[in-house]
This record gives sequence, C-alpha cells and structure tokens, in this order.
Amino acid sequence: MTQMATIDSVMRTLADPTRRAVFERIVSSDEITVAELTRGSGVTQGAISQHLKSLKLAGLVAERPEGRKVFYRAEPEGLAPLVDWMSHYGVFWRERFANLRTLLKEIDP
Repeated sequence: MTQMATIDSVMRTLADPTRRAVFERIVSSDEITVAELTRGSGVTQGAISQHLKSLKLAGLVAERPEGRKVFYRAEPEGLAPLVDWMSHYGVFWRERFANLRTLLKEIDP
C-alpha cells in the first residue's frame, strides 16, 4: 500500500473474526503461505485468499512471492492508525490508574 491506511479501513478489516484469526496466525509466524494458513483453519483456500487481500489492502500484511508460493508476513506499521487512535485514550487510562494507586494507598497505607 502506497499510503497509510485510515483508521476506518484498519478497523473494518480487523472487525471480521475470521480475518482477525488469519492476521493473528500471520503475526505469530515469521512468514506463512496460504496453504499453511488454510491447513486446520476450517476455511477454504479461496476464503483465506480473500481475507489476505483485505489485510493487504489495509496495509496489515505484505507478500513475498517465491516460485509458485507466496509468503505473507505482518506489517506492524499497518497498525499505526489504530495505535494513534488508541493513544488519544492513554490519558484517560493514566488518570484512572493514578486514581487507583491513590485509592489503594488510602485503603492500605
């Protein structure tokens, strides 16, 4: 993908549970083929290919052809829009944790 994906496209792509499972398998591997992703997944090779296409368009995976096989790997920077969006809520959690810390100190000085 030539430009960074939008938060909407990343969220829409990861909203599908099967696609999320495919992405998680890719993340847990250095590289993986469609055949390896299909094996034991309960999903057809055609469906896996469609999920990979969506993940690739969202910038979440990259492919490397080698002969007749194509290897897929996770692209961590593809999650940047999601991380950026979540970082806006970091202040929310930091404040809550600070309040919790204070409360715990009050309960057990």
